[in-house]
Amino acid sequence: MNIHLIAIGGSVMHNLAIALHKNGNQITGSDDEIFEPSKSRLKKYNILPKRSGWFPEKITKNIDYIILGMHAKKDNPELLKAKKLNLPIYSFPEYIYKESINKKRIVIGGSHGKTSITAMILHVLKKLEVECDYLVGAQLEGFETMVKISKNSSLIILEGDEYLSSAIDKRPKFHLYKPHIGVISGIAWDHINVFPTFDIYIEQFKIFKELVKETLIYFKEDKKLINIINQKNNCKTIGYNTPSHKIINGKTIINGFKLNFFGEHNLQNLNAALLVCQELGISKKLFFESISSFKGASKRLELIKENKHTSIYKDFAHSPSKLKATIKSVKQQFPNRKLVSCMELHTFSSLNKKFLKEYSNSMDDTDIGIVYFNKKTIKNKKLNLISKKEVIDSFKRKDLKVFNDSNLLKDFLNSLSWKQKNLLMMSSGNFNNLDLNKIISI
Repeated sequence: MNIHLIAIGGSVMHNLAIALHKNGNQITGSDDEIFEPSKSRLKKYNILPKRSGWFPEKITKNIDYIILGMHAKKDNPELLKAKKLNLPIYSFPEYIYKESINKKRIVIGGSHGKTSITAMILHVLKKLEVECDYLVGAQLEGFETMVKISKNSSLIILEGDEYLSSAIDKRPKFHLYKPHIGVISGIAWDHINVFPTFDIYIEQFKIFKELVKETLIYFKEDKKLINIINQKNNCKTIGYNTPSHKIINGKTIINGFKLNFFGEHNLQNLNAALLVCQELGISKKLFFESISSFKGASKRLELIKENKHTSIYKDFAHSPSKLKATIKSVKQQFPNRKLVSCMELHTFSSLNKKFLKEYSNSMDDTDIGIVYFNKKTIKNKKLNLISKKEVIDSFKRKDLKVFNDSNLLKDFLNSLSWKQKNLLMMSSGNFNNLDLNKIISI
């Protein structure tokens, strides 16, 4: 098949391109900017576009279908040409559903924990040599790509993002997958640019719940989620909570197994993964034997550097609920160390003045709280500039340190004593390209 991907450079889109190429398809694509690691990985398989930009002349009747990435706008010249030629056009979730229509679909949804739960399930299935296809939102150890689509597997594990499918398809991605087994890990308002009120946001999860065919697995300590579950259900429902565990010398132990990751939120994710695996016929014993070697998904409480009295972690946390959970996890794991927590306001929601107040008290549990934002990012998102005072008032922490110069942030961090103190860097961005390996001397 001849397949053209518009916005081929995205984290999922470039992985999909590689997966389709490896399946023997002829792949072409375009993007206006392609960053690492997408660039090198596409180049490795000889499917990197020769030039950046959009070129309608690439779109011909010889193309079997178009896959449209979220980065492409509705007036994209290649998209307009494809429409003119009446070519089949799929958003990537539409395409994934098309290829998995005859498979058993497991979809992991929720405002947080999706990637980690999906990664845990995939790790266990790989250890037990259970064949499956998948889509996950991070690069995982032992998996070459974030996407696998095959003709042979009867099972697919999908991370179900609630964001929109494409510029011409305003349905949330996880609505398109029509799961046999669904997970909702929790609900916390996000993506204010497309879900301007919490009621609109929560409605997407109500719809998702109705689409589950067989079993819905949910976090029963989330009151907002319980309100949805208590309504009429068309399928079996199974709730999970935070499992009992011990922390001994900085290591988390559960069911007699020492884990290579930590944090209450990750233990909740583990319980969700366990229930999914049990629904697939995997015993609790086999699950724990397999999960004990899991080291966590990329950028999720990822250890960057450590010595005997300091550890530096980075995490993808950017929403208020993720911020609270990640800070709490590190504090509980290292009760005898002070914690310096730094988060970057980087997403549209976090930089929106209306949403900023949602961060109220989210940094109360850290010893030193720091917020960084880049004024250029705000301008690029066409939002109104925010002041340092507005950030401090929104977080409701008077001693909060606020920086919009990454060099001044680095200077402040290096002015601190790091004896018996940890550093937690949280962002969906990159702190204006700060090298976290060199951010402080320890």
